[in-house]
Amino acid sequence: MQALILAGGKGTRLRPLTVYTPKPIVPVMNRPFLLYQIEILRRAGVTDITLSLNYQPGKIEYLLGAGDQFGVNLRYVTEPAPMGTAGAYKYAEDAIRETTIVFNGDILTDVDISKIIRHHEEKRAEATIVLTPVENPSAYGLVETDDEQRVLRFLEKPKPEELKNLTTNNINAGIYVLEPSVLDMIPKGENYSFEYSLFPSLLEQKKAFYAYILEEEYWRDIGTPQSYLSAHQDFMNGKIKGFETASDGTSDIATAAFVSENSVIGAGCVIKPNAKIINSVLGEGVHVDERAVISDSVVWAHTHVSNSADINSAIVGRSCYIGQNVTVSEGSVLGDKTSLTDYTKV
Repeated sequence: MQALILAGGKGTRLRPLTVYTPKPIVPVMNRPFLLYQIEILRRAGVTDITLSLNYQPGKIEYLLGAGDQFGVNLRYVTEPAPMGTAGAYKYAEDAIRETTIVFNGDILTDVDISKIIRHHEEKRAEATIVLTPVENPSAYGLVETDDEQRVLRFLEKPKPEELKNLTTNNINAGIYVLEPSVLDMIPKGENYSFEYSLFPSLLEQKKAFYAYILEEEYWRDIGTPQSYLSAHQDFMNGKIKGFETASDGTSDIATAAFVSENSVIGAGCVIKPNAKIINSVLGEGVHVDERAVISDSVVWAHTHVSNSADINSAIVGRSCYIGQNVTVSEGSVLGDKTSLTDYTKV
C-alpha cells in the first residue's frame, strides 16, 4: 500500500499567506500542515508516500526531507505544469504502481485510514471515494450512493428548488483509494480531473466504484483563511483528536501576563507584563509587548506586537510588525512582513 499527496496547488484562496509559503506547509498549530496527513498515514502502516508538487517545490522538499524523522519514506514528483488531480496521479505512476491512497493536499482530518483501506478491500473496489456529510448541501456538489455504498452519480450544486428532493448531503472529502488499473484510464500528459473526468468514466464503464462515508471523524478543507483559522479553533477546543499540540516550554512569559490554558505558544516567544493571549496560537519567536491583546487569532513566527495593540480573530503572517495601539479586527489576514504603524486600524 502506498500513498500520494497532491500538494502542487498554489493556494490562491489562502493568499496572502501562501505568497512565500506553499499551502501544504503552512503552519497549523505550529507544525507544517502536511505532517498531519503524513501522521495518519503512518498510523495505518502506510509509510511509502509520494508528494506531487508544482508550486515552490524546493521549500517543501527542504522542510520535509526524506521523511525518516517522521517514520516514513518520502519521494517527490514535480509536475512540469499543473495537470489536474487525476493528471498529477498519472504523472506519478512510475512511483505508485500498486494500490494507492490519494489525498488532496488541503484536507485536515483525524480519520482512521486503516478503516478506509479495509472497506476498499471488503468491497473489492477498483476505486473508493471518501465522502463527508455537510449541514448545508446547497453550497457543494454532492455524491449519491446506494445502500451498499456503491457510487451512483455526482450532482452539481443543487438549486434552491431542488433542495427538498435531495437524497444525500454527502460531498467529496478529497481522499481516495485507487487500484493501479485506474491509471490506465487516464491519458498521459493531459490536464485531467478526478471529479469531472475520471469518476464519470468509472461510472460509465460500470467499474467497482464505492464510497466510504465519514461519521464522527473530523474533516475540514483548510483552503481559505476563515477555514484555516477555524481549524486552529477546533484544535484548541478539542474537536480534533489524536495529535499532540502542546505549548513549548522555552518561552519567556511574564508572571503578570495572561495566557489562556488552550493557547499554544511557540519556542522563544516573549510575552511582556499585562499582555493577554486568549485562545490563540503564537509561532516561534513572537514578541508581544505590554498590554497587547491577542484573541482567537493565529500569529506566525517572528512577528512583533507592540504595546496596547489589539488583534482579534485574525491571521498575522511571518515577521510582521504591529505598532502601538494598532487594531487588527476580525477577519483580517496580514501577509508576511506586513508593517502597521502606530494607531492603524485594519
